[in-house]
Amino acid sequence: MTLAVFLAGLAVIAVVSFVVAAPLFRPRPADGPVEQPGERERWERQKRQALAAIKEVELDHRMGKLSDEDLAAMRGRFEAQALEAMAALERGRSG
Repeated sequence: MTLAVFLAGLAVIAVVSFVVAAPLFRPRPADGPVEQPGERERWERQKRQALAAIKEVELDHRMGKLSDEDLAAMRGRFEAQALEAMAALERGRSG
């Protein structure tokens, strides 16, 4: 009786191990373009930072800390960064 219980226990362990490990051995579907890990997060962060910087320089301009020329130059630079990030995110989504 003890041997039968032992073998039944081993069989249960083997079946459970197979069920748990099976997804690890299935091929992964190719859902879209392959990106480097963290690439999307980097572009999202760049976009957020650029948009926040635009708000900041506009506030500084309204408070009189920046001239019109400085505002135009800085805003142009931050808009270019935001647009670059948005284009990269769009390429990753549609690519």
